[in-house]
Amino acid sequence: MAHSKQIKSVLIVGGGSAGWLTAGILAATHRHEIEITLVESANIAIIGVGEGTWPTMRQTLEKIGIAEGEFIQKCDASFKQGSEFINWGCAQSHSYYHPFSLPVGFEQGIDMVTPWLDVKDKVDFAHAVSAQAYWCDENKAPRLPSDMQFAGKANYGYHLNADKFAKLLKEHCTERLDVKLVVDDVCEVLADSEGDILAVKTTEHGQLVADLFIDCTGSKSLLLGEHFGIPWLSQKHVLKNDSAVAAQVSHSEAHANIASCTKSTAQPFGWIWDIALPTRRGIGYTFACDYCDFEEAKQQLANYITEQGLAAPALDSIREIKFNPGFREKFWHNNCVAIGMSAGFLEPLEASALVMIELSAQYLSENFPKTRCMMNVVANRFNAKFSYRWQRIIDFLKLHYVLSNREDTLYWQTMRAEHIPQSLQELLLLWQYQPPKHGDLDYIDEVFSPASYQYVLYGMGFSPAQYQRASANVITQQEINTLFKQVTQNAKRGLGTLPTNRDLLTNIAKFGISTI
Repeated sequence: MAHSKQIKSVLIVGGGSAGWLTAGILAATHRHEIEITLVESANIAIIGVGEGTWPTMRQTLEKIGIAEGEFIQKCDASFKQGSEFINWGCAQSHSYYHPFSLPVGFEQGIDMVTPWLDVKDKVDFAHAVSAQAYWCDENKAPRLPSDMQFAGKANYGYHLNADKFAKLLKEHCTERLDVKLVVDDVCEVLADSEGDILAVKTTEHGQLVADLFIDCTGSKSLLLGEHFGIPWLSQKHVLKNDSAVAAQVSHSEAHANIASCTKSTAQPFGWIWDIALPTRRGIGYTFACDYCDFEEAKQQLANYITEQGLAAPALDSIREIKFNPGFREKFWHNNCVAIGMSAGFLEPLEASALVMIELSAQYLSENFPKTRCMMNVVANRFNAKFSYRWQRIIDFLKLHYVLSNREDTLYWQTMRAEHIPQSLQELLLLWQYQPPKHGDLDYIDEVFSPASYQYVLYGMGFSPAQYQRASANVITQQEINTLFKQVTQNAKRGLGTLPTNRDLLTNIAKFGISTI
């Protein structure tokens, strides 16, 4: 009888970006069918030290009804067009882009890698196939002031203040999407006779009963981890970074340039992220504590900040963060699903944390179980899909290290050579003989598409065996030259018309963004 029970209420335990994004995505579609409540503690700080999003965030914001101008102004946000990787190779001057826009011809299945290899000494891969690389060189914005909200001349995401983002989501969900908020501490999890969660007991509000519980309690994982005991599958043997130090640093001047990409600069024992917002830069160093302690990491971070011409903070004011890279053995057990860090976290590289929250909440919204019986089916499918996704993210992140030729520390030697997943080894062998393309990966909705693999492979100097022109979609050399020329023409046009990130954000602060 219990299995035919209708699912009419959801309790999200934990706020932050994970809890409130999940609440917003669910409520945008289901608020007239189910009651959505979020309980969060007043005593838990948000971990975010400056976040990067994927372009998917534009669709998410539009779906839940937050205007782009409001988001930018209230979250101290800036535009992000991809990532720049600096010093990941031996040469100190080495850098490359992983832009958000697809390589020219990629959607049509045209191989631009093979003809690029003939001219790779003259132009790097990203600049050969994407105008966006040129725009990032000049800190350009991806859109004009006259463009409609969430639209632009190139694919883009955002950089944002994570604390302000969570506050905006909370305000929007409670005031416009009918999400009920309970501010309290959860002190106990109560189960029914069949093992499902019946309710969570709070300090001041007593028992909060629901049909479905969503664990957004971060690495503590009060429900899935502590209550149900679902194991955490550590991936530290593959991705050794397990620590970070972070600081918020003022710009050198009020109108300093705002970079259009996340800057990821390799260090002796990890790498530094550098995220520019309108009012400050969020800078942090993620590293492996097996090779470096917090004090050494803080000093290396301070050195980087000073090299950027910024005032380095006192070492004792720099935040220390510990994490265990990995994910849960399963993410949905009985009537409880984990989203956010309670489900998994690897490292900040390529900003996969927020997008996995978006993907998880979106999947739940699109496949929301109507009954307890249906929940079992959805849970099995959810577990299979997200286990696959975490594994593929590991492959993609590990790729960055495997391709590095840095020899300066044991850290880099080990990251490059040890515990390479078999799936990644097979792809690297395949790509010795053909460029990454549609069909090389299992699903059309991969977290990282073959285009992303192309940017990293050839940005890092991957040297394939002799590629041969594919028989399918063969185009002439003249047509290939036309596509390459199209990139440079588009780049030149954008450089002449697009404002800088700083100038566009100043314009938005004054005039907003058109929503008509």
